[in-house]
Amino acid sequence: MTTRLSTLATIAYFALVSAAFAQETATQTETADAEPAADQLSLGEDTSSPEVGQTYVRETEQDWEIQCVRTEDSQNEACQMYQLLQDQEGNSVAEVMLFRLPPGGQAVAGATVIVPLETALQAQLRIAVDGAQSKRYPYSLCNQIGCFARIGLTASDLNGFKRGAKAVVTIVPFIAADQKINLEMSLNGFTASFEKTTAPTN
Repeated sequence: MTTRLSTLATIAYFALVSAAFAQETATQTETADAEPAADQLSLGEDTSSPEVGQTYVRETEQDWEIQCVRTEDSQNEACQMYQLLQDQEGNSVAEVMLFRLPPGGQAVAGATVIVPLETALQAQLRIAVDGAQSKRYPYSLCNQIGCFARIGLTASDLNGFKRGAKAVVTIVPFIAADQKINLEMSLNGFTASFEKTTAPTN
């Protein structure tokens, strides 16, 4: 009953709006001195292109997306690599964003890995490339989106990703601290994608 009443109320509302719009258009036509009423109407804006400050997928390099932030000068957009990590059942579990860093530091690239809130933080995040010894990274913060590990990659780390076929990202669930969840991160297209990233400007 509530749904039906809501539907009827919606229909009545749009009927009133349509009547008011028709009356306003007729009034404009009568007082426009031969100017067509259509000139008073909005023709809408094209929303297919991202607005300035909006993040969008510029292109895809095999298993990586190139995400950029639209700027007025398209040649100077901030771009990063992105991949969604899924478990063996196809459930989305984690996200990886990787970007270039300004020269001069020990880390030549940075990455942010977002994992679910139900992650055991004390176990930390582990990443291994092609079965090599894993590296362990702490989580820096959690919010309503998930928990974040902010990672610095050395030139050696980066070269390992470029040469590799896949990496394994390991997290530990809070409710089962004796278990591990291994997520495959494809490295197909990694080198080409990294060449299209940019260093943060601030």
